[in-house]
Amino acid sequence: MASLSTLRFASFRVAHQVFFQSALSYGLVNLKPLVPGHVLVVPRRVTPRFRDLTPEEVTDLFQSVHQISRVIEQEYSAQALNIALQDGPLAGQSVPHVHVHIIPRRAKDFEPLDEMYNALDAKNLSQDFAEAYASRPTRGERKAFEAELRERERGNVESPFSGIEGERKPRAREEMQREAERLTGLFPEANRAVFGQGEEERAEQ
Repeated sequence: MASLSTLRFASFRVAHQVFFQSALSYGLVNLKPLVPGHVLVVPRRVTPRFRDLTPEEVTDLFQSVHQISRVIEQEYSAQALNIALQDGPLAGQSVPHVHVHIIPRRAKDFEPLDEMYNALDAKNLSQDFAEAYASRPTRGERKAFEAELRERERGNVESPFSGIEGERKPRAREEMQREAERLTGLFPEANRAVFGQGEEERAEQ
């Protein structure tokens, strides 16, 4: 398979977020997940609309969705899943690259239950990625984040997911990579991501 460093989500290289790869698709953890375990499944080829995918890409994409969804449901103790593809701007698609949302659901995570759809429609992935990649954290900021993450793992700091209705902040690279590294170990070796293959950066248009 191609190096993770060559993978792009629209115009962004996302190697540190990738936890799953197949011949024609990959899975990545979310920059601003609606709930813990909210991930994206994306065709390797940067393709704006679902209709532009080849039959082989469609087959691979949804086989990947099926495989990933089973792992996500078990890993996050979900009682149900939302699996959503927003195809085109009028359908709520905010980044010009086909992607499928897998969102684990539990009782009372959204009230009412279908409020999740409003939250999903409100997401602007292009803006989220542009803002997150525009300013890289300093070494001091990275160290401070890593210290906070260790405290959070010990239960001493409130999780960023508590209060889902509140403002969701873009997650730091380190947090996303830790999640990706944990998730990738749940898949067969052939589908695992291999980290350290290159740095992500804004791709040339």
